[in-house]
Amino acid sequence: MVESVEVRLGAEPYAYLTTTGRRSGAPREIEIWFAARGDTIYLLNGGGSKAAGSADWVRNLRARSEAVVRIGGERFTAVPRFIAGAGAEDRLARDLLFAKYQPGNAGDLGGWRETGYPVALDLRPA
Repeated sequence: MVESVEVRLGAEPYAYLTTTGRRSGAPREIEIWFAARGDTIYLLNGGGSKAAGSADWVRNLRARSEAVVRIGGERFTAVPRFIAGAGAEDRLARDLLFAKYQPGNAGDLGGWRETGYPVALDLRPA
């Protein structure tokens, strides 16, 4: 039995998300915080001065609903689900990310947790 992404890779500090540029068609890779539950990872498009959900990676996923994710030495295809406001899964994503990153962060991530835009990526081996 193959262990889940959560078990194998959940402690990794970053995921590397490659989307396809919605205008250029070129691959775009970013390093991003993530939290895993089973074979799904959760990402949070930061609050801050930009509107939630306005990051290029989110807009690219909306335009082309597939991506590639690399965590540790493993590569996956990813299908996004936009879960902002989706009740229990929205709260789970926010809480998992906060629990993973707040302990090692000098700043308070509470605002990010509450105002960011959560996206779920369901992963499959590439």
